[in-house]
Amino acid sequence: MVSRDFSGDDIVKVLCNTGNFWVDRIAGDHAVLKYAHPVTDEKRTVSVPLHDRVKTGTLRSIAEDAGAKDFEKFCQWIDRNR
Repeated sequence: MVSRDFSGDDIVKVLCNTGNFWVDRIAGDHAVLKYAHPVTDEKRTVSVPLHDRVKTGTLRSIAEDAGAKDFEKFCQWIDRNR
């Protein structure tokens, strides 16, 4: 089973390293990331709590907002790239 014990900083770092996400602003203890698809005009906004440990339900919401189709693969990807 893959780890789901990620900090908000881990998630932000991995998403931003893709080159398609960037930190738009910090609002309180949340980083608000923006996404723009390089070819289409698709845009996304992902809010990531900057906590030491992000709860599984919140992580599922982040994965969905980021466009992940498979939650387990999303967690594996975060785990490999943090």
